[in-house]
Amino acid sequence: MSETSSTGRRWRLWGLLAEFNSAEELAEACRAARGDGYTKLDAYSPFPSEELSEALELPRSKMPLIVLIGGLCGGIGAFLLQYWVSAIAYPINVGGRPFNSWPAFIPVMFELTVLIGGISAIVGMLALNGLPMPYHPVFNVPEFSRASRDRFFLSVEASDPKFDLEATKQFLQRLTPHEVSEVDD
Repeated sequence: MSETSSTGRRWRLWGLLAEFNSAEELAEACRAARGDGYTKLDAYSPFPSEELSEALELPRSKMPLIVLIGGLCGGIGAFLLQYWVSAIAYPINVGGRPFNSWPAFIPVMFELTVLIGGISAIVGMLALNGLPMPYHPVFNVPEFSRASRDRFFLSVEASDPKFDLEATKQFLQRLTPHEVSEVDD
């Protein structure tokens, strides 16, 4: 849905943003919107809420798998590097120990498991969250600046199959938000 503003700039409706006063109101609004058939929803809160994640029916996080794979790669990589150096590339018999003396490899394996697991957690978190995100359409709503302090927001995207501007706005108004704003792209 494109329109032209009074300044002549074309804008496209991205969706609607409803502002709530508490996390409980926001979670209830999410449940109601999901129950009414809306699928392209997002919620913004100044703190994490398990109840909100359940209300939005978010899929299970991929972070544990990403960190596990990163940690395994770090540990296996550390073992293979030390094995290659001490048994293949530069074998030196120190004190009669075997070239593949794996107990000596454990401290480095542990350190690289933790290091690569931690790095994969940071990179995975940034990638899954779509960060860095210098721009998002909800930033165009002036009240949204309070989302990181004391307000809770529910957005319904215009690309949702059930979205109809007037019907969706009326639906959100029935949830008794503090305010409902149109969000332009």
